[in-house]
Amino acid sequence: MTTAQTSTEMTRVEKDSMGEMTVPADVLYGASTQRAVLNFPVSGRPVPETIIQAFALLKTAAANANFKLGKLSETKRDRIVSACGQVFEGLEEHGGIERHFPIDIFQTGSGTSTNMNMNEVVANLVCIANGVAIGSSKDKAYLETEPAIHPNDHVNMGQSSNDTFPTAMHIAAAIGIKDRLLPAVRSLAKALENKAEAWDDVVKIGRTHLQDATPIRLGQEFSGYASQLRHAEGRLERSLETLAELAIGGTAVGTGINTHPDFSGLIAKELTTRCGIEFREADNHFEAQHAKDGYVEVSGMLRTIAVSMSKIANDIRWLGSGPRCGIGELKLPAVQPGSSIMPGKVNPVICEAVVMASCQVVGNDAAITAGGFGGVGSLLDLNVAMPMMAANLLDSIKLLTGSCEIFEDKLVKDLEPDRARCEELIEGSLAMCTSLVPVIGYDASAKLAYAAYEQGKTVRELALEQGDLDADRLNELLDPSSMTHPSP
Repeated sequence: MTTAQTSTEMTRVEKDSMGEMTVPADVLYGASTQRAVLNFPVSGRPVPETIIQAFALLKTAAANANFKLGKLSETKRDRIVSACGQVFEGLEEHGGIERHFPIDIFQTGSGTSTNMNMNEVVANLVCIANGVAIGSSKDKAYLETEPAIHPNDHVNMGQSSNDTFPTAMHIAAAIGIKDRLLPAVRSLAKALENKAEAWDDVVKIGRTHLQDATPIRLGQEFSGYASQLRHAEGRLERSLETLAELAIGGTAVGTGINTHPDFSGLIAKELTTRCGIEFREADNHFEAQHAKDGYVEVSGMLRTIAVSMSKIANDIRWLGSGPRCGIGELKLPAVQPGSSIMPGKVNPVICEAVVMASCQVVGNDAAITAGGFGGVGSLLDLNVAMPMMAANLLDSIKLLTGSCEIFEDKLVKDLEPDRARCEELIEGSLAMCTSLVPVIGYDASAKLAYAAYEQGKTVRELALEQGDLDADRLNELLDPSSMTHPSP
């Protein structure tokens, strides 16, 4: 290894199986990573930090498993575990994760570049811990010492990029769902349930096809929204079950070449303890590596949750439209001025943000689905679209988490009904005549509705004028609250 002064920064020269590469002197990665940096200047978006953290957990568990299997000395195990801990914590003392994990999402489709990036960083952190120069992990004399760690022989022992990257992407997504998205969904569901209970006495007009329909209680509408979120909760719990199946142990093509048969089970057990998720070895390593159906399935669950969120957000912005010339049955909290030209205007900006985020989740799902498609990402014995699929799924988890949090905190929490407006609209609705059908028949009720519309009167007013029903009976039949539940 040599160092040299360039016009921009100090560099060092490292070697890999393809020869020498010039690498910035202070980075923790080596030649293989530098090749990927030069090969893939596509988006400027590095592999998500949560994937790197998942790799740190995985490499830690792998080192512990190899030690238990008698393949790695205690000293080497301890060095790897310590280095992985530094990566997991963010490498702040070395300039942060992005400085040392710079490879673009759009790279080799197996994630080999990122796996090697991880191996090199861990090996070089061990170099620092051992008091030798960064890059010494390929020096023959150094490698003959007991504490020395080689990126492939030790950090990657019993592994392949083809089973580590799919494992890391499952770990990262499962942690994101368990620790962030599920709590946010549960909290929003509870907030909506609270509103449903508080507003169960508020009767309003229902709307189908954006036209007046029979009355409904505001609490009933919100119970539907809450139920959508409870279904979302169930979908996420099923997603965790899918993501808990890990490809590790299959190595190159699923056969498990160069790894111990107990390796995968030991890793799954440790990850379960660390993460609180019941990870397990894949039932079939060939399915786990040759396809990414599980990831496509989970993305579909997230897409469904995005559709739910878009429905709830859009309904609320419709019900809050106005304040004087729209529906106006809900009073949306004002969080910011709505116009640079119209004073006093306040827009449903939280609803809009949630709808836009939902659109992006649907777009992410389309990309993930394409990535799992035969002939696109899934090719014979390996899926080769995994970094893109992982980045999009993690983005969807982040977007849905943030959407749920702002929706609850900045909208649902302070949302209130306009009770007077609800009463006004329901009394004027022609759909009130529906409750007269069992008494006077459909045709007579329809005639009454058309006449009321033409004369600009309410159904109640016109029915009283016609005198077919006395006032007490009419008030009983036209009681809006009685129309919000089945009739005996």
